[in-house]
Amino acid sequence: MNFLTNNAEHYKWGNNCDGWHLLKSDTLSVIKEKMPPGTAEKLHYHLKAQQVFYILSGVACFIIEDYEFLVYANESIHIAAQKKHLIKNDGEEDLVFIVISEPKSHGDRYDVEV
Repeated sequence: MNFLTNNAEHYKWGNNCDGWHLLKSDTLSVIKEKMPPGTAEKLHYHLKAQQVFYILSGVACFIIEDYEFLVYANESIHIAAQKKHLIKNDGEEDLVFIVISEPKSHGDRYDVEV
């Protein structure tokens, strides 16, 4: 089945961020997400899931284990399991990206208190 933003399962997260499940299984998750300017997620890690983020538009700022990385449109970044990380949108336009998790990251998220 083909999934588009208008027919995929949608959810809200964080401060008015959007997610659409393009593939949702126990072993693999593919999600399109949109973060408005000035939004960020909490620092966290996944015990089992590794993730690849592919930026479609905007500029993503990642903090991974105390290091900061800027990832631009048409670039990607890999985050290994058990690495503390967060993504934020410090830009002036929406940040839109695909996040691929193997296995799925829902239910495998552990927030880190700072």
